[in-house]
Amino acid sequence: MTAPSPRRWLSVLATATIVVSLSGCGYNEFQSLDEANKSAWSEVLNQYQRRADLIPNVVSTVKGEANFEQETLTKVVEARSKATSIQATPELINDPAAFQKFQAAQGELSSALSRLLVVTENYPNLKANQGFQDLRVQLEGTENRITVARNRYIKTVQDYNVKVRSFPTNLTAKVFNYEPKPSFTVQNEAQISSPPVVDFNTKK
Repeated sequence: MTAPSPRRWLSVLATATIVVSLSGCGYNEFQSLDEANKSAWSEVLNQYQRRADLIPNVVSTVKGEANFEQETLTKVVEARSKATSIQATPELINDPAAFQKFQAAQGELSSALSRLLVVTENYPNLKANQGFQDLRVQLEGTENRITVARNRYIKTVQDYNVKVRSFPTNLTAKVFNYEPKPSFTVQNEAQISSPPVVDFNTKK
């Protein structure tokens, strides 16, 4: 059996050195954190989509109530249209401006939907409608899932951004163009993290 040539040994040694260097500088951790971030973002999108899918049924049910506030319904429909018109591609989480636009649209939809549910308190027939009650429960559950998913995403962004900004892994980030990722801002987080609180059983 022929022994490996010196050139072959040098090639193996260089490869091993590169692997060790990449591991020591955080390259592998960046891969892990980036995948965790993508996974968390996908779950955020899943929950937003679940809410968007429920809204047409809610609107349809509410439309059956005579004299219901048309302006309130219109705002929900328009906000949903605006939110779903933004293409939530994986690249969105690497674009702060696009992310902010997406976040604002979802916040607007949350506000409009919350207003809709509050207004329905004034309509006894809706409060007694079991179909509407079931939809309300599903919406509230979805809002809670959105909060959980969004908080998980925020944590993954925090872990990733700390790695991007910390020494010596910040050097690796510069070499491989790993930029800080945008997260939900404090102001909008306060606005959209709380699910609508509506007590349909309150006796006045």
